[in-house]
Amino acid sequence: MSGSLWLRRPTTHTPLPAIPRPRAETPGAPGRPPGSNPAVGDLAPDPLDRLTERIGGLAAVAVHPDEIAALLESDGMTDDHIRLTYGRADSFELAEDLYARVERRHPAPEAPPAGPWHSGLAGCLLRGLVFALPGLAYVLASPLLAGEHGRFGLPGGTVPLLAGAVTGWVWNQALSHRAYTWLGLGDRPAAARTLLLGAPTGALAGTAVALATAAPGEIPAALFAAGQSLYLAAATVLLVLGRERALLCALVPLAGAVPAFRWDLPDPLRAALLLAALTASTVFAALVLRPGARRGAAGRGGPPRAASFPYGLFGLGSGLLVLHAGVGDTLVSGAGAVMALTLSMGPAEWLLHRFRGESLTRLRTLTTAREFRRAVTGTLVLCLGGYLTVLVGLTLAATLAWPGAPWPALPRLVTLLLIGTVLWLGLLLQAFGAVLSAAAVCLLAAAAQTAEPAAGPVAAGGAAAVLAVLTCVLLVRPTAHRV
Repeated sequence: MSGSLWLRRPTTHTPLPAIPRPRAETPGAPGRPPGSNPAVGDLAPDPLDRLTERIGGLAAVAVHPDEIAALLESDGMTDDHIRLTYGRADSFELAEDLYARVERRHPAPEAPPAGPWHSGLAGCLLRGLVFALPGLAYVLASPLLAGEHGRFGLPGGTVPLLAGAVTGWVWNQALSHRAYTWLGLGDRPAAARTLLLGAPTGALAGTAVALATAAPGEIPAALFAAGQSLYLAAATVLLVLGRERALLCALVPLAGAVPAFRWDLPDPLRAALLLAALTASTVFAALVLRPGARRGAAGRGGPPRAASFPYGLFGLGSGLLVLHAGVGDTLVSGAGAVMALTLSMGPAEWLLHRFRGESLTRLRTLTTAREFRRAVTGTLVLCLGGYLTVLVGLTLAATLAWPGAPWPALPRLVTLLLIGTVLWLGLLLQAFGAVLSAAAVCLLAAAAQTAEPAAGPVAAGGAAAVLAVLTCVLLVRPTAHRV
């Protein structure tokens, strides 16, 4: 069982209200009833004044003319219509005039609504704990997994374990995105039916890949990888449907790994603890999915399946980076790095929520785009710095808690922080919809580390720099937070 998979909720978008459409008017005489004489009486009203009256409430909360331009275009106003009706060249010129005419009126900050972007610290820490606890399964299973001969310079049994784990990361990351999308549409039964079909398929795929890549002396490791695939499927179901506490209860038997750090436990006891955790996870997931099973298979329609593919790629890239972080001078130092990264995903998720909440508050209270960019950049630096501080603290805590663990050398610590930066910025971009860019950067960094392990710090540093630039370019714009 592996805990290095973290499942992300997609961003939920709140559409802007549509511009009220004007009533039909006679061409050439805006605002006048048919048959009236434009030469008699008052001058015809300016169409721009009437438009200002109609959308003044929406324009008053904009922090940049581009937001008003997007609103005009979403209402179907073409450039030809704007030139004929308002005498402006295009939607951007008209938006600039409207922005200048309307006084900024930002409402007071509201309490954040409930939803995927808003989660308490306790809930995020709980998710971080259930991400990391499955790592204890490797402590229990380590005497049972060793093959006679390793391949590719790895210990025996490593190849089927990694092949099954990576297959599960890719499949379940894409599956969780599709299920979360159904939840965002308010259709929980459809999300459950999606998981009912997808989770067993992912378990079978991970098992097949592990068995196919196992050498004759690695059958025990392949069987463990099959159990790991089944656990990942069950954990995906419970995490997506918000049953973290049930998953935590299912993982309680793995606490038996703590004595194994110092004493040799009997093999039957180790196997019994592993099977108890796996069985409990599977049963809890089946109980959660029972209503979906009674209602039948998922119907057609809904979000396109291709939209979930980039999330699977991001799961592959981020998972490989975590594996590279676990390749240390000793097994203990590598396991400590992986444990710190997986535990840090709880605080990372909470800091993502904080960044979103602070950005929305600034969007409601600031009056210029420059002020907004400065405030959001400062929030981004604080949140990323907070995450890296937590990661360092968890690394040191894992070193102190693990008997005989060496203190991390400075180069390894720097590499770990760079990988943490890549993961956090990638998750942030993914949450704002830029998942393909984040996935491409993570995959390139992982490929570079695989091709040349000595280039790990350079690859991680380059990926962190690229993601930092993308974040600054994409997320400091007010329109990125409006859609």
